[in-house]
Amino acid sequence: MNSRPSKLLFSIAVALLGLSAANVASANEAAAPAAAAGGKPAQVGVCAACHGENGVSASPLFPNLAGQHRSYIEVALKGYKSGARKNAVMGGQAAGLSDADIKALAVWYSSQKPVLYTVSPEGEAKK
Repeated sequence: MNSRPSKLLFSIAVALLGLSAANVASANEAAAPAAAAGGKPAQVGVCAACHGENGVSASPLFPNLAGQHRSYIEVALKGYKSGARKNAVMGGQAAGLSDADIKALAVWYSSQKPVLYTVSPEGEAKK
């Protein structure tokens, strides 16, 4: 399998996000201690109200974050924080997060075991 297209796509994504390879590496290193320390970031408590402590929502109204791609969580939270991504609740929640907080949350939730479930017509989650 040729890895050249995936390397090109990664390079384009990094360029679009305005990151250098050194920034990506240092960001991963900065976020790693909290996750490596067993570590659940302090901000998980706020996220848990809707998304669950381990990223598995108790309600089908809120998306599961467990196992989601780290980069997706980071981009989404930064978008909510900047206002580029619109959601009144998430905008307010992300407003007070630092870049380090966002990275730590992304590392935490992306490392959690995902759960696949479907919602019944009655609105109950079925695993």
